[in-house]
Formats: sequence, C-alpha cells, structure tokens
Amino acid sequence: MEKQIIISIGRQYGSAGHEIGYKLAEMLDIDVYDRNLFEEIGKIKNIDTNDLERYDEVPRKKFFSRKVRGYSNSPEENVAELQFALLKSKWADGDSFVVIGRCADELFRGQEGFLSVFITADENEKIKRIMEIRNFSEKKAKLAIERHDRKRKMYHDYFCKNGKWGDVKNYDICINSSRFGIDATVKYLYDCVQSLLNK
Repeated sequence: MEKQIIISIGRQYGSAGHEIGYKLAEMLDIDVYDRNLFEEIGKIKNIDTNDLERYDEVPRKKFFSRKVRGYSNSPEENVAELQFALLKSKWADGDSFVVIGRCADELFRGQEGFLSVFITADENEKIKRIMEIRNFSEKKAKLAIERHDRKRKMYHDYFCKNGKWGDVKNYDICINSSRFGIDATVKYLYDCVQSLLNK
C-alpha cells in the first residue's frame, strides 16, 4: 500500500465490529490490532503479559489508584498507555493497520489517511449474536451487552478528552451492521478506504 492508512473501529458489544475489523484488514492486506498487541508488548519489554490482559480496555479504578510525579499505580492505566505507545510507534514507522477499540479514534485524529468508524447494530440482532456466540440465555446476553458497553464507554471517555464513545460527532462513519449484514458492511468500508486513498 503506497499511502499510509489507519482505521479505527469503535463498536458496540454484539455488533460484529470485531469480525468486521478483521475482514476489512484482510481485504486491505494490512495488520489488525486488538488484544494481540500484548504479544508484541511482551516481546519488546521481555515480560509475561498473561496477567496484563485482564486490564485490557478496562476503566481505571478511581478510588484505588493515584499519580505521583506523573506515574500511575493503576494497572489499567499503565496497560492502556503501553498499548497507546506501541500503536503510535507503528504509525510513526509508516505502518498501515486497523485498530479495534483502544481509543484509536482519538490517538490518530487529524492524521492524514486516518478513518474513524463506529459500528452499531439493532438490539435484537446484538442479543441474538451474543446468545449464539457465547451460548447465553436472552437475559444473560442483554446483561452482557449492557456491562461491556458500559465498560467500553468508561474506558474510552476516561482516556479520550475530545470525544465521547458512540457519539456520532466523534467518528467519520457510523454504520448499523444489522441493516447491511457483515460482508456488505465490510465492502462499504473498503470502498470508503479506497476513496480516501485516491484523494
């Protein structure tokens, strides 16, 4: 790919945003980053990252953390900052990639070749998807959606000072995957990326 492109995928739980992000990256033949960032962090820092993964995209616990001389004792905050630093270094190296979550909509806002996307879905479709994937009851699926989206919002809005999670003003494209289906949503986003690259 001649031009650098970075695509941020924000998503509601159950919207298939994760799957869409991976399929889009495959179509574009570029890397995709989500939890797999921990593998690279482990190699760079020479540490076992298994314990760190439980703090992934988790909001900071306000009453149990504090900063002293710019350093935080919050594992949630430190894990987030490790990921942000790695993503920024990849951008600085000229890499093209898709990022799922991880506040990428703010990390790369204003950069040339950057596209921020938020994926939503109809409530009944999200519930059905979670019931199938996780083998949950309808009630348990609803609770899981509420819990995950609440955590994502808290995490995003703590680290992102210039835009709220899920607010249409914060993204270039907001799309309902229920309306078009997963593959058509991927194709639409692919065409948008091509338009951006051809500007």
